[in-house]
Amino acid sequence: MQLERLLQSQGFGSRKVCRALIRAEAVSVRGQPCDDPFLECDPEGLEFSVDGQPWRYREKAYLMLHKPTGYECSRAPRDHPGVLSLLPSPLLTRGVQPVGRLDEDTTGLLLLSDDGVFIHNLIAPKRKVAKVYEVHAKHPMADEQLAALRTGVLLHDATEPVAASACERISERVFLLTVTEGRYHQVKRMVAAAGNRVEDLRRVQVGGLKLPDDLPAGEWRWLETADLARLADG
Repeated sequence: MQLERLLQSQGFGSRKVCRALIRAEAVSVRGQPCDDPFLECDPEGLEFSVDGQPWRYREKAYLMLHKPTGYECSRAPRDHPGVLSLLPSPLLTRGVQPVGRLDEDTTGLLLLSDDGVFIHNLIAPKRKVAKVYEVHAKHPMADEQLAALRTGVLLHDATEPVAASACERISERVFLLTVTEGRYHQVKRMVAAAGNRVEDLRRVQVGGLKLPDDLPAGEWRWLETADLARLADG
């Protein structure tokens, strides 16, 4: 693949823009400056840099973000900044978008990708991908309330009870809740239907992939092969 086409595929602009970057010696390939936009490169695993920022060729982008509070999971946010503003511009140019949504005041593990099939497979209801939330309740959670979440609670717009796949107490007011659906404000509404209120909500796991302890709020990283395998294991 020609270098200018490779840069274009990775979100660095049109072919004309990418060609100008290379001509301006802003691009290095495997640590060596390159001013030839037509250099033929094997893209598989290619390490390169643009303006000193290291990158690796990826046919599709798969990311995890530790979503902070105060951000909307929308490409056209209305009331708060969008989570996409936390990513570098090449990822936006290539069309990365959130996999599902977290509320503005919900934090934790958010996946993003430019792979439509990947996104569909994670959010399609019939796939029943597990999402685990750490819930901080306003009042102590009685055993009866946790049991109700496991057996099913009736939401106001539903005709049948909605049950958690798992519900594990952590402390008096904190518990882990696992759901496989993606209804609007589902966790908050389930807890309300059980007779309590969510004070703080953080998603800590999707499928078998957990939010890393060393990923600070507002930061992102690539999903590697092992991460993608964990997603499928959950």
